[in-house]
Amino acid sequence: MTPEPAFLLHKRPYRETSALVDLLTLHHGRVRAVAQGVQRPGSRSRGRLQPFAPLHVTWVGEGELKRLRLMEGRGSAALLAGEGLLCGLYANELLARVLPVELPVPEVFAFYTAMLEVLPRPEGRAGALRRLEAAALEALDAWPRFTDPEGGELDPQRRYVLDPASRAFVAGEGGIDGRTLRLLARGDWAEPGLAGPAKAVTRAALAPLLGSRPLRSRELMRQLAQRRRDHTEDRQQP
Repeated sequence: MTPEPAFLLHKRPYRETSALVDLLTLHHGRVRAVAQGVQRPGSRSRGRLQPFAPLHVTWVGEGELKRLRLMEGRGSAALLAGEGLLCGLYANELLARVLPVELPVPEVFAFYTAMLEVLPRPEGRAGALRRLEAAALEALDAWPRFTDPEGGELDPQRRYVLDPASRAFVAGEGGIDGRTLRLLARGDWAEPGLAGPAKAVTRAALAPLLGSRPLRSRELMRQLAQRRRDHTEDRQQP
């Protein structure tokens, strides 16, 4: 096969010197494979198989679990630290959890690649993550409809919550106003004040796909935010 552009989503040890990996590939979506010998000391592949590093890979196998044959670097890894690193880990964990094996998702791959370029800059992180989440939801036919259950337009003055079963919005206390949802439906996520509602919508849409098991990366981000709040409070005390 022709070498396929790919990124590592998840890796865990397998037997003595190998690893089980989940890869996001350009044409085949998420691929699960055994990387033989990659855990062996001195393995050249060990240094290449790192998160956020662009790869070229080939594999063999007819079943769900493949065997990597070729793995070459095709550029430098994104230099991520702090919150940017946690955002990248969240993206990797999310895609490894929600994407079925070998479902072609070239648009997800494109948004993932673009996200890695943005994550080092704080001002672009939220938008990049929302666009990636939206691409994954659309690929899985799980993107909200931004209508009421009957297909009618949302009232700008009412508040709505997402009904996961119908992927439509129903009137509900504490939800998001119809005007904001209309802006989100058009993709106007750069409008002031939309970051929070956009996150709430994508999180609600992703919840049925993720199930009850929480994302480890979300907990790490919550802990980081709490430490920052505690540090700010300490500095403000006389």
